[in-house]
Amino acid sequence: MPEIKNSFRPAWIEINLTQLRKNFELITRNMPAGLKFISVIKDQAYGHGAIEVAKIALEFGATYLAVATIDEALELRKNFSTAPIMIFGERTEEELRLVLDYDFTCCINDIQKANMLANLVTDLNKRPTIHIKINTGMNRYGMRFENAIEVIEHISKMKQLNLEGVMSHFAMSDELDKSFALTQLERFQKVLDEMKHKNIKITYRHICNSGGFLDLPQTHFDMARIGILPLGIYPSKVCRRISGLQPIMSVKCKIAAICDLEIGDYVGYGMHYKAESPRRIAVLPIGYGDGYPRVRNKGSVLIHGQRAPIIGGNAMDATIVYITDILQTELWDEAILMGKQENEEIDVHEIAQLQNSVSYDILTGWSSRLPRVYKNK
Repeated sequence: MPEIKNSFRPAWIEINLTQLRKNFELITRNMPAGLKFISVIKDQAYGHGAIEVAKIALEFGATYLAVATIDEALELRKNFSTAPIMIFGERTEEELRLVLDYDFTCCINDIQKANMLANLVTDLNKRPTIHIKINTGMNRYGMRFENAIEVIEHISKMKQLNLEGVMSHFAMSDELDKSFALTQLERFQKVLDEMKHKNIKITYRHICNSGGFLDLPQTHFDMARIGILPLGIYPSKVCRRISGLQPIMSVKCKIAAICDLEIGDYVGYGMHYKAESPRRIAVLPIGYGDGYPRVRNKGSVLIHGQRAPIIGGNAMDATIVYITDILQTELWDEAILMGKQENEEIDVHEIAQLQNSVSYDILTGWSSRLPRVYKNK
């Protein structure tokens, strides 16, 4: 049989690479002189495609591409042989061997792990680059700020390792209440002051994510970690805006069926919708198996620039919408589940509200069975 290279499924995700370039341009223009940035592209760049986003991030001068797993790092290395790649989190001994083999930068957060990595080094001409993470209150990865200086001092003296940077991570930097973020900053700064006192020199200090970059310029230090922002998504509804920044992802499908309901007809599993009058409905070939939240009579899609309410409970592969008032609707017309159509827009935050979640959850939740279509437009 001939090889099939293109997807013929009438449901897809569209990524606007032209807007991605514009977003990076706006963000880098917004940066103070000398500030470096890490492009965080873990989990396929939050569902947008790691390779495609990485290419453009490097075009705009990303100091690092950052991911969360060794497999993500290996995928990048296959496509970018010399790009600096950082892996967040903790690594097993087996993974540390790959860190050496593929020239990754990783986080080392205790003396035991530093010794483990140092013992793997057989050629001092190839010193692995590491960053140390300070736990300033997130309580996830890293060494506690009260005890950090002793560990940092010990690791800084290990000739097998190149201590390039120290970092921390905000628990909440994008909301109006900045009090805890400022507490974390104070703790981080105390560690940096202790390092200065002990003459421990590094290249990069970084704590701020997209929220910190937008709202807390005093936390920029040498480098900012931006992940969701170049994708045109703000980390919250209240953080600072950059004029012209727009989402690059749209979720689309074509209407697969149109049905007429009679009075008393039910729709969908569980019979959660009953027609009280003659009505017209459309069936969309996309459902919770593709990453749309499992809903019952909540949410809407865009058809001909109008909102078509979702009715009944959506299925794994189908969502049904009410189109009685959208008279021009025809079979195989385009429907927008997330994105813009004419003067209407459904953004990721609106979809996240359907299941009391956050934008990151929705973006990374779109299934791989939805083909990604990349466009320069």
